[in-house]
Amino acid sequence: MGRPVPRIHPRAGALDFVRDKIRKYARDHFKMKILAIELSTVRGSLAWRDNDVDLAPEWPNDRKNSGAFFENLDNITKKCGAADLIVVGLGPGSYAGTRIAISAAIGLQISSGARLIGFPSICAMESAEADYCVIGDARRQSFFFARISGNELMERPELFSEEGLKSKLASLRSDTPIFCSESLPQFERAVIRYPSAHLLAQLAQDPNRNFKLPPLEPMYLRDPHITMPRSASSK
Repeated sequence: MGRPVPRIHPRAGALDFVRDKIRKYARDHFKMKILAIELSTVRGSLAWRDNDVDLAPEWPNDRKNSGAFFENLDNITKKCGAADLIVVGLGPGSYAGTRIAISAAIGLQISSGARLIGFPSICAMESAEADYCVIGDARRQSFFFARISGNELMERPELFSEEGLKSKLASLRSDTPIFCSESLPQFERAVIRYPSAHLLAQLAQDPNRNFKLPPLEPMYLRDPHITMPRSASSK
């Protein structure tokens, strides 16, 4: 008689099956061709990641002329082909820049069938710090404040007056990093940092993050203003 075959406990077999599925999903996820687009500040950036290529062009982002963005995007798509996943930085920041990024991503998605996701730009700031705060000019004599930890929003953007934000920053620990993407000399602790498409592409490899799904829109600091058509009786 041959040697008896060891009996595998059903639970152990099921656990091994689940583990194999998770490993396969992780391998497939990291093989994806990822394109990241970030246009929410005065520095635009793109990133492409796959097993063979890692590109991350940057340029001064003119909000009135998107020619440099489309030139860099054309160069990447010609060199690398179609992406499997497209991630867009959603701000807050330049609404015009973010809308251009979203529109371009939708066009690429339609032509390639890629999956489309969005992520807050301020969660992908170039920094070695895991925990930091971001401030920015929200116009109308107001400023926003947000807190980030581990590239996730811990405190969503909140609006303050100049004096209110100064009080908020004064309440933070003295070693808390404070970043902004434009010159704000009235807030002495703020240091210029920019969101990074390269970091967005890295974060997109983590399926456990809180990505936004289509339809994508910029992160609004205020309710969007909608102009209603005049009724016939008011004409």
